[in-house]
Amino acid sequence: QVQLVESGGGLVQAGESLRLSCAASGRTFSSYAMGWFRQAPGKEREFVAAITWSGGNTYYADAVKGRFTISRDNAKNTVYLQMNSLKPEDTAVYYCASDPYYTGSYYYEYEYDYWGQGTQVTVSS
Repeated sequence: QVQLVESGGGLVQAGESLRLSCAASGRTFSSYAMGWFRQAPGKEREFVAAITWSGGNTYYADAVKGRFTISRDNAKNTVYLQMNSLKPEDTAVYYCASDPYYTGSYYYEYEYDYWGQGTQVTVSS
């Protein structure tokens, strides 16, 4: 049974930082790419960032490029999302997901097979 558990969300003011974590269990973590998505109230879930199995390649949505950094620690079976210079429009539930397919379609939900339950990030102005 694969489990992905996000943590680190919270309420912050604009300009502040948060670091999200996603702890994985139930499969060989280092064999899979990982991604972060988010869903704001009333909106579709959208891609935020992805990282390949080795951490050698990362991908970002334009909206977060330069402010967010995705990383992973395969020894700890954990992927991180460092979020700096947060804006009110970053308010959303953030989800991590695992990608076993490696087709390169990191931006799309269908690339991912397992998802966490999400963690709320709220940025006040």
